[in-house]
Amino acid sequence: MALLDLGDVTHNNLGQVRKLHSVLFPVHYGDKFFSDLLEAGEFAKLAYYNDVCAGTVCCRKEKDESKTGFYKVYLMTLGVLEPYRHLTLGSKMVQHILEQAKLAKDVSCVYLHVQTSNSAAVEFYKKNGFETVETVKDYYKNIEPRDAFLVLKTIEQ
Repeated sequence: MALLDLGDVTHNNLGQVRKLHSVLFPVHYGDKFFSDLLEAGEFAKLAYYNDVCAGTVCCRKEKDESKTGFYKVYLMTLGVLEPYRHLTLGSKMVQHILEQAKLAKDVSCVYLHVQTSNSAAVEFYKKNGFETVETVKDYYKNIEPRDAFLVLKTIEQ
């Protein structure tokens, strides 16, 4: 039976996080993106399949301007290397983020943007309880198509 595990993002493995991002995503992330992950705690994780680093999830907490005293969690990136997809690593990472959001007691929702052409991601998040709430025109500047879906899951507190 395979061992699936999540690990913390630390100074020692930040290079792995960088490498995963360069392989998984069509967007370049700057140094600040990665250094901020060191402060994200349970909202930034590496995913392991039988001790092989196979994926990552990176989020940030933001003030919820519509709900005083509450935050939103923005799921910036979630990715799993191709050979390790469909082995529940992605779902495990999403469920971890949702559990942490609920445990925080001050998080109103978890949300993200998904490129409109990425039907697999739209379906994945739908299966994990998210809903598409709007289409954002020209969200992406350097990739096509430029439009994104805003996908959200409300956290019941």
